Amino acid sequence: MWSGVTEVSVRNDMLRTISDMGTVALAVTDGMLHFELSVAYEVFGTDLPAAAGSWYRLSVHGPGPVRFGGFRLEPDRGLDRLPEADTVIVPGWADVDVDPPADLVDAVRAAHEAGARVASLCTGAFVLAAAGLLDGRRATTHWAHTEALAARHPRVEVDPDVLYVDNGSVLTSAGKAAAMDLCLHLVRLDHGSALANTVARRLVVPPHRAGGQAQFVTAPVPERDTHPLSGLLPWVNERLDRPLTVEDLARRANMSTRQLSRHFRTATGTTPLQWLLTQRIRRAQELLETSADSIDAIAAATGMGTATTLRRHFNRALGVPPDTYRRTFRSTGSGAR
Repeated sequence: MWSGVTEVSVRNDMLRTISDMGTVALAVTDGMLHFELSVAYEVFGTDLPAAAGSWYRLSVHGPGPVRFGGFRLEPDRGLDRLPEADTVIVPGWADVDVDPPADLVDAVRAAHEAGARVASLCTGAFVLAAAGLLDGRRATTHWAHTEALAARHPRVEVDPDVLYVDNGSVLTSAGKAAAMDLCLHLVRLDHGSALANTVARRLVVPPHRAGGQAQFVTAPVPERDTHPLSGLLPWVNERLDRPLTVEDLARRANMSTRQLSRHFRTATGTTPLQWLLTQRIRRAQELLETSADSIDAIAAATGMGTATTLRRHFNRALGVPPDTYRRTFRSTGSGAR
């Protein structure tokens, strides 16, 4: 609920079928951060009955038994088999002051060259950068290490102010909780919003925080019964079919438009109109995936007014028109059920 505006994340060349993204490999070595590793394992390694048998097949790849955070892990396969995976996840790298192991870097590079989608969580971006995968690309990592990443890899366009960056075949996330945001983003790309929301509910986390949202938000998840917006946002989500304005929201919240904007920036990292547009687009995604409603009907149900307006905002936010989005997710079996 508390998300900012959706940044462009779904592109024509990224619309793959789930069979293309069925295998996920965690690339591990000594010194990995256990939180990020656990997040990826929980999202991609736990079976989801709602996926009707089309869920990911997860494997752990390493040079041998690895130690991290007081734990010892026995990988399923060696790093040499990393190129066999459709998606490779590189968890956080603990010691960013030293170069990551060459065998890990080489394996990640080989996987990408073989066509794998490669994603880093937190300081795993240092591994991708060492492999040359971030050269000339925008990327992020934990805010405390963005300066170090930029200094060590000057060809990387480091953005310290976002939760994650999606470049298509290469993705990076900021620290800790942002790792979960990126993992859910991948699920949303592969399986659609409905299953991504199912995973989020199981994990008791917000279903969607846009990649463009700031890493630093004073209160990213306000207390529902005490925050000034706690009653407003559910009210808005129940009325997305109506032509709501900032003045309407301020009147409902019993505050001035300036106060409303300040509270929105504090709570969500974005503006009221940007947040409202994100909710409309999310609702359109769900309807495209789960209903046979026409584009005109979906435009009306999401407050977009006309199919032309819906197409313009949808294409700008997700990089594809609604019709293509619907065909893609229906072809993966994650559409209407």
